[in-house]
Amino acid sequence: MLYALILAGGKGTRLYPLSRSNNPKQFLKTVNNKSFLRNTVDRITPIIDKDNIFVVTNKEYIDKVYEELPEIKEENVFIEPENKETATCIGLSAVKLLKRDKEAVMVVLPSDHYIEGEKQFNQTIIQAIEVAERKRGLVTIGVMPTRPETGYGYIQMGNQISGDIPTFKVERFTEKPNLEVAKDFLMEGTYLWNSGMFVWRADIYLREMQRYLPKMHECINRIYQSIGEENEQEVTNAQYDLIDGISVDFGIMQKTRKAYVIKCEFVWDDIGSFNALTRFLKSNRGNNISGPSFLNDSENCSVFGNDKLIIGFGLKDLVIVDAGDVILVMDKSKDQEMKSLLNEIKEDEELKGFL
Repeated sequence: MLYALILAGGKGTRLYPLSRSNNPKQFLKTVNNKSFLRNTVDRITPIIDKDNIFVVTNKEYIDKVYEELPEIKEENVFIEPENKETATCIGLSAVKLLKRDKEAVMVVLPSDHYIEGEKQFNQTIIQAIEVAERKRGLVTIGVMPTRPETGYGYIQMGNQISGDIPTFKVERFTEKPNLEVAKDFLMEGTYLWNSGMFVWRADIYLREMQRYLPKMHECINRIYQSIGEENEQEVTNAQYDLIDGISVDFGIMQKTRKAYVIKCEFVWDDIGSFNALTRFLKSNRGNNISGPSFLNDSENCSVFGNDKLIIGFGLKDLVIVDAGDVILVMDKSKDQEMKSLLNEIKEDEELKGFL
């Protein structure tokens, strides 16, 4: 049977201070009047019944998940004891689904994507499901690059296989290249952006985890054996303490020989940074703005206003964010470095309350 797994436990640090520890980006309503999480669930509902839609998150966000998704049953929310990256949370979810259904097929969706073209999205997911079943492989969705993006991973397309939508054996994964390499990938034309959406059978995913992340698999398997027992939570907590977290891209997708990629035909954007979010702001005299602002003799700036008037004079290549209690002024080139900056702020006892 088909199941959707929505990944909703991230901190969204690159969108700080709009995304905060108590209200991360999956709950923000920045592009339309619905949160990213709500949009993600609505998008997959035409394919997968709401009773088979699951969310994996951490205990900090349980109430917010229920608030955003009142139709989702309590047992359909998987709770991680702590954040141990995507390979782990997907593994935890895989064993929980496998306990319910030995034939479970998982459609894994991040909760922070912008997508246009519902019909094409549905067709792509349906084909990914078919490929995952037929090839017993790990299927991902790739996006044709439109710019030399350094914030995304890349997938090199190998031999094409049958399918109405172009589908390829994965030649290799490359994580977030530098600008020169990204330009080369764009020119070469055989690379796709890694969207972070995946489709696979739960048992096949766990088989590949056993092959490439054997220590993690041992821990996840112990959790599997405890599901439904009185000590399930105790075992889960103990095993999570032993896991060295890693992303599914680094841990499995870069190593597996069973990866396939479908080149999507819908519009996709990962709203994971201010440079990405800028694409949804209105253009104003060479800048992009939202909220009350006035920029003079300024170019290529992005302003995210709130209730204060933001005035810029003689500025270039800046991101300015008013989040009420926090004002961010950042060079656009630092867009991918927010996480390390926040780690420094955490060390300051007087400032950590603003996170």
